[in-house]
Amino acid sequence: MGVRKDLKRAKQRTDLMERAKVEITKDDHGVVREARTPPLAPPSLTGTTADLPYTNAAEAPDAVALRRKHGATWHPVTAIAFAREVTGVAKGLIAAGLEPGGRVAVMSRTRYEWTVLDFAIWAAGGQTVPVYATSSADQVEWIVRDSGARYVITETEENTETVKTGTAGHQRPPRLWQLDVAAQEVDALTALTTLGQGLSDDEVPKRRAALTPDTIATVCYTSGTTGRPKGCVLTHGNLHAEAANTVELLHPIFKEVTGQEASTLLFLPLAHILGRTLQIACLMARIEIGHCPSIKPDELRPAFREFRPTFLVGVPYLFEKIHDTGRATAEKLGRGASFDRADRIGVRFGEAYLNKFLGTGKGPGPGLYAAWALYDLLVYRRIRKELGGRMRYAISGGSPLDRNLNLFFYAAGILVYEGYGLTETTAAATIVPPLKPRPGTVGQPVPGTAVRIAEDGEVLIKGGIVFGSYWNNPAATDAVLQGDWFATGDLGSLDEDGYLTITGRKKDILVTSGGKNVSPAVLEDRLRSRSPIGQCLVVGDNRPFVGALITLDPEAVVHWLAVRKMAADTPMAEVIRDPRMRAAVQKAVDYTNEAVSRAESIRAFVLVEGEFNEDNGMLTPSLKVRRHAVTAAYADEIEALYGK
Repeated sequence: MGVRKDLKRAKQRTDLMERAKVEITKDDHGVVREARTPPLAPPSLTGTTADLPYTNAAEAPDAVALRRKHGATWHPVTAIAFAREVTGVAKGLIAAGLEPGGRVAVMSRTRYEWTVLDFAIWAAGGQTVPVYATSSADQVEWIVRDSGARYVITETEENTETVKTGTAGHQRPPRLWQLDVAAQEVDALTALTTLGQGLSDDEVPKRRAALTPDTIATVCYTSGTTGRPKGCVLTHGNLHAEAANTVELLHPIFKEVTGQEASTLLFLPLAHILGRTLQIACLMARIEIGHCPSIKPDELRPAFREFRPTFLVGVPYLFEKIHDTGRATAEKLGRGASFDRADRIGVRFGEAYLNKFLGTGKGPGPGLYAAWALYDLLVYRRIRKELGGRMRYAISGGSPLDRNLNLFFYAAGILVYEGYGLTETTAAATIVPPLKPRPGTVGQPVPGTAVRIAEDGEVLIKGGIVFGSYWNNPAATDAVLQGDWFATGDLGSLDEDGYLTITGRKKDILVTSGGKNVSPAVLEDRLRSRSPIGQCLVVGDNRPFVGALITLDPEAVVHWLAVRKMAADTPMAEVIRDPRMRAAVQKAVDYTNEAVSRAESIRAFVLVEGEFNEDNGMLTPSLKVRRHAVTAAYADEIEALYGK
């Protein structure tokens, strides 16, 4: 099992362990109130992220920086070729009239051109305003108007029409370019490169030289669950603090220890700050990047097999779907019970081996090793194959990953590190350190960062990664910045070693009519990790007990019908009433309730037709549930739940 050997070798890096040692502060009652980690990378005093392509081109011109897919083939892009392309597009933006500090919006799915545009905008002295490709005309109108973006690059004709519709009433609509065009038309990057051909070669270096770490790099709008999105102002210094310290912390695992060239497939939306900082970190560490425009597991799996990354950064939903697909495949072959045993063995094995590595246990016994070896042949190696065959590590963020699921992947040879952060913290504020894995937590403060737990349990963050303000919104800024500390709105706790556990969202806490405080996130995250659950919403505020609205995962339903030889077009209304389906859901609910007290447990649930998704406004682009939208849409079902 390669990942175990890597951990043993990495453990010799005592210098890293000492440099990243967390400092703990306790209150008068002995409760850990603050944890801080010293920086591993010095702050940038002069250079900016705009310099990265040019530094790589100067130091390693022929090294492969990215891989770009044409048809079914991944073609290498060298560092010098990437820098030249960035320069050409930057010159075009300047020729089009982009002034230093001007803003350019990019509305596109994740793709190679997005990365070129991001660095070209910075090289031209501009600021990137990312826009989700799924945004509505109203959302685009607000972001373009609020940010003052004078230029917009879209991916598709549909995106272009959305921008035109949204900005039709603007006194000065933005100038538009489009990436995907008809054969006889010129795409955005070609058009911009052609436009800048007459510009002096000195202009781009002059623009880059004028930038400082305090220069605004991006205005990144949150995909908030309520209200209008707020633009987080992030500087080049913020981006450097996040990427440089993350690279230093993770470099021994992802680059040196594995004995193979590191690479990752970037599929998270680049409109989300996590995807953006990942691409910066990879270019900084000279880790090869590929792009995939979809976060749908069915479309990602073939891309994994083609690109064969050594690590990935994803959200819990991806790992849940990979696990569920493995079980569904086994069930089709009549081996569902075998997969369930492999699941249980994997959790036990992962727990035992990590305890041995951390010095808190003896490790797996001979019987457990033998069982693991058997299921490695039958199950775990299939999981590795689905992910390309070379993957050993992953980072999960966005919401908590079920602890047992984390241990299952570890038994399958893939160590998943959890992290936690927000747009306002330039992505990760905490991450599980490579040499000290602890499933079930979101890790220790990223080097150069401090985490504090307020008296009411709210998580506060301080450090070079914390944003400076919301764009054009001083009232919102003052509400969350308390001196140097950013109030996240999340609730959590720190253990004796400075590992953070997130327990819920402050504003989402439910109080039952019996006076019990319940964090719905703990229940929802655990429930979603089990098939056949799609999305869910826990309710119970001012109610006598906790209940849940549950949707079924469409793929799980298709599989469930096939196994029972039922018609594929069986109405969903019939499926949700079927006692066998309700029994399967009850099993998932029972698993969820194991994590909480009886007073906090889900006592009743209702299965609802349809899905919570972006199209119906019930999910944000980052897959967070819009609680108010769901409770409004299913008000009758909630009343019926308690009417029982």
